Amino acid sequence: MNTKNQLKKRIAQTELQIKKLNIHASTSEICEDLYNSLILQKAILKKELEELDKNPLLEKIKKIVPRKKKLICDYFS
Repeated sequence: MNTKNQLKKRIAQTELQIKKLNIHASTSEICEDLYNSLILQKAILKKELEELDKNPLLEKIKKIVPRKKKLICDYFS
C-alpha cells in the first residue's frame, strides 16, 4: 500500500508541474521539451500504478484459460 500512495503522490506532483509548465510550453523550446517529458513520466507512473492494482493470480488464470473467439456470424444468429 505504501508504494501505491507514493505513486499517487508522484502523479499528483507531476500533474501540478504540468499545469505550471503548460503556460510556458509555447514560449520556449526547452519548456516544451520539459513539458513533453513530464507528460511521458505521468503516463509511466499511471501504468505502474495500474500494474500494482492487477491481481497476479487472476492474470495467470486469464493466460491459462483460452477464450472462445467470436465470429461476425455469431452476432446474427
